Amino acid sequence: MTSRILISLFVLLVAASVPASLPDRNSAAFASAAPPQQQSQIERGRYLSEEVARCWECHSPRLANGEPDHSRWMQGAPIWIMPVHPDPNWAQRAPSIAGFPSFTEAQGERILEQGVGPNGLPIREPMHTYHLKHDDAVAIIAYLKTLSPGVSPQ
Repeated sequence: MTSRILISLFVLLVAASVPASLPDRNSAAFASAAPPQQQSQIERGRYLSEEVARCWECHSPRLANGEPDHSRWMQGAPIWIMPVHPDPNWAQRAPSIAGFPSFTEAQGERILEQGVGPNGLPIREPMHTYHLKHDDAVAIIAYLKTLSPGVSPQ
């Protein structure tokens, strides 16, 4: 438990030092002709994933200077933080979530609402266990589906 708190504090400190230059909200994903209600849901999902949960911190690769690589936004990346004490269950890579390629919507909802992965086991650290409301999980998935899945290795 103490290691989770220390890791969370470290992530918050690092996140505070990263410039707030995120992908352009006026990109093709947001310029679509989707109905206003769907656009609202996508924008809510963007806000929750980028500004609140900051999914990009782990799921986006970094450039040599440490900045997030916007050309491979949320396309999976090596985990750059390590546990204080060795943990054999610690994930070494954050999967691509851009385009939502690896999960069904039901699996994504279960991950975001219950912290349970597609294999039925708790998600691996350092991924946070979220207990989101259903509408928020659906909004995040709607946003992730608008992102280009790219070709980053898993």
